Amino acid sequence: MESSGADGQPVGWRSLKSPPILFALAVAALVLLLAVDLAGGRAIRLAGLMVAVPALSAVFLGPVAVLVIAVLTIGGITWASDDNAAITTANFPVVMATVLLVGVASVLAARTRQRRERQLAQARKVAEVSQRAVLRPLPDRLGPVTISSMYLAADEEAAIGGDLYAAGVSDRGGTRVLVGDVQGKGLAAVEVAGLLLSAFRRSVRARVSLPALPGFLDRGLRADLIDLEDDTDLCAPDTRPHLPGESDYLERFVTAVVVDIAADGSGLRIANCGHPPPLLIRGGTVHQLFPELPDLPLGLGDLARPDQHIDAHDLALGDILLLYTDGVIEARDADGAFYPLADRLADWTRDTPEALLEDIRADLLRYSASGLGDDIAMVALQRVT
Repeated sequence: MESSGADGQPVGWRSLKSPPILFALAVAALVLLLAVDLAGGRAIRLAGLMVAVPALSAVFLGPVAVLVIAVLTIGGITWASDDNAAITTANFPVVMATVLLVGVASVLAARTRQRRERQLAQARKVAEVSQRAVLRPLPDRLGPVTISSMYLAADEEAAIGGDLYAAGVSDRGGTRVLVGDVQGKGLAAVEVAGLLLSAFRRSVRARVSLPALPGFLDRGLRADLIDLEDDTDLCAPDTRPHLPGESDYLERFVTAVVVDIAADGSGLRIANCGHPPPLLIRGGTVHQLFPELPDLPLGLGDLARPDQHIDAHDLALGDILLLYTDGVIEARDADGAFYPLADRLADWTRDTPEALLEDIRADLLRYSASGLGDDIAMVALQRVT
């Protein structure tokens, strides 16, 4: 029994209606082959080619549409065989059995394909819901800055990965933005991203200062990772091999950058934990804000310094600050060259964060001939007051 769609009609019948051009092309192919066969008489016999039409239709039509094509094919072959006086031959039952077998197989193939497409659509929907749950939409404006964000998944069948971003109010009443990238991929990376985002939101509520924030996030993340590792060991004892990405949570770490913008917008402070440097766009100039003293990623615990170094910079009216994950600068062209983000931005003039991200996305997809190799998260902020 076919399930019903949102419009209340069976999915199979909806598949017949949804691609009318493709269905018409399949019927036209049958008519053309039959017309040529009838016009050519016994010298030209194309009835055998009609069998391919329902088989090919199964690739792009639903099972009901393929069934209609199969029935038309049986009628067309019968007509052509009668015209060629082949209907009384001993070979005719074999031909009809072949047509019937191909027709049934084509309908089943179309049904299987449609079921998998439905499952894929459901998986995409679940991924989108998961992304909204983990990566909450950022506000359009927070304090003195407007904000725009973008997430691009490397796997076009997925909607979420280990890249993350979040925003909140800093301990000084300004704007605080986090962008991070979890080591590894898969559902385990998504889970770690969720843990870090939860720790960040707790830090906002606790009004943790920027110098103390990396340590706060690191301790919270490591405690949650230990809990995850313990839970995984209980559910997956050593007698059962771990699936890829299922465990080893304690080996995960997160590169991250946190930016605090003053309440009056006059300056910004940056805590960089092993993350690509933010880019400050001022007029036609692009400044890479490298950390004076690089720090280790979050999750490495005792290896990090007790006190996080904070870099301070001025922020002028109209300046745009771009935060991004390494999927942007690690994208490669056909020759294997990395995407030169800072150089590209220097040649552009962009007025708003939203326009900037859209232009980067379009340029990046053109540059990456073979597609993105890693997930990408970008956040652009512009001082407006």
